[in-house]
Amino acid sequence: MRYMTSGESHGPQLTAIIEGLPAGMPISIEEINHELKRRQGGYGRGGRMLIETDTIEITSGIRHGQTLGSPVTLVVNNDDFKNWESVMGVEDVPDKMKKMRRVSKPRPGHADLVGGIKYGHRDLRNVLERSSARETTMRVAIGAICKQLLSHIDIDVVGHVLEIGGVKGYVPENMSIQEIKRLAESSEVRCVDLTTEKAMKEKIDETKKAGNTIGGVVEVIVGGVPIGLGSYNQWDSKLDGKIAQAIVSINAFKGVEFGMGFEVARQLGSEVMDEIIWDKSTGYTRKSNHLGGFEGGMTNGMPLVIRGVMKPIPTLYKPLESVDIDTKEIYKASVERSDSSAVPAACVIAEAMVAIEVAKAILDKFDHDSFERLVVEIKNYREYTRQF
Repeated sequence: MRYMTSGESHGPQLTAIIEGLPAGMPISIEEINHELKRRQGGYGRGGRMLIETDTIEITSGIRHGQTLGSPVTLVVNNDDFKNWESVMGVEDVPDKMKKMRRVSKPRPGHADLVGGIKYGHRDLRNVLERSSARETTMRVAIGAICKQLLSHIDIDVVGHVLEIGGVKGYVPENMSIQEIKRLAESSEVRCVDLTTEKAMKEKIDETKKAGNTIGGVVEVIVGGVPIGLGSYNQWDSKLDGKIAQAIVSINAFKGVEFGMGFEVARQLGSEVMDEIIWDKSTGYTRKSNHLGGFEGGMTNGMPLVIRGVMKPIPTLYKPLESVDIDTKEIYKASVERSDSSAVPAACVIAEAMVAIEVAKAILDKFDHDSFERLVVEIKNYREYTRQF
């Protein structure tokens, strides 16, 4: 399976094409729209979320509620484009109009300056329109389809927020995926520790009032994953490596860890390795899950535990110092619409990216021309690993 997204933040629409889905897989448009709504929610979101109501349109690859096996095309129209048509239109316009909403003052921490230098854009809007996190709308839509695929084969994906702006939530050990999902969905900041929710919201309000932004840490857990996805044979076939790339590819994400993560550097080997046990009904499992469900770049049957760290959004309402690319004079950076914290939304995006990579690994391993055949193959494979 592979996919591609296209579109600009204030352009007419966002588009994605997915190739390699099995034929005959049931698809719910309502579930895709639900995921898009989750991405737009969360405490701390800015004005753009009041303008756009993202809904999906499918223009190919699905008929009568099922995939055809051909490429699936997804479209989300940008409602705000009507206010930007003269700025973002496709047709050529007079030079005077080209200067409308032109950006010459790059924002520190954003792609503006580096992208302008790389591609030779003297209007940095040509960079920020594509590098905007608005692009992740389509990754969430793709992830929603992958979540549906995974749910049909008893694989659950859930994300929740661990930390916002230094305010940390507590997660009890052995909390079920279903309980994590229930609590996260009931929280405006997607935190399962409801006693911490108030402190997180207060931190966001305080930051917004100061014209600043904050980041945080999110966690994605995947349950029901079969043993042996990924491979140890080549560096680029390790599934944890692919997931790490997917997480860090999310706008503003700067780090990723699995299981105990960086804490393993401070532990003895006897405290880190997950001892192997076997049971007739469940097959091979581990006494613990310190390694986050991975050994040798492969899934070991335990839940996958992935955390990502998001930096504060670089667009500040009290902008930092920058340099005008025309005059080289010092200015305050340009201000675009922004969120004081997008960590709850980023959690939804992280869920989508993990779901995409796990779905790709499933389709890489099993015959998937037919969805019905895929389901049978996975069932048989689970029985094989249980009896091995």
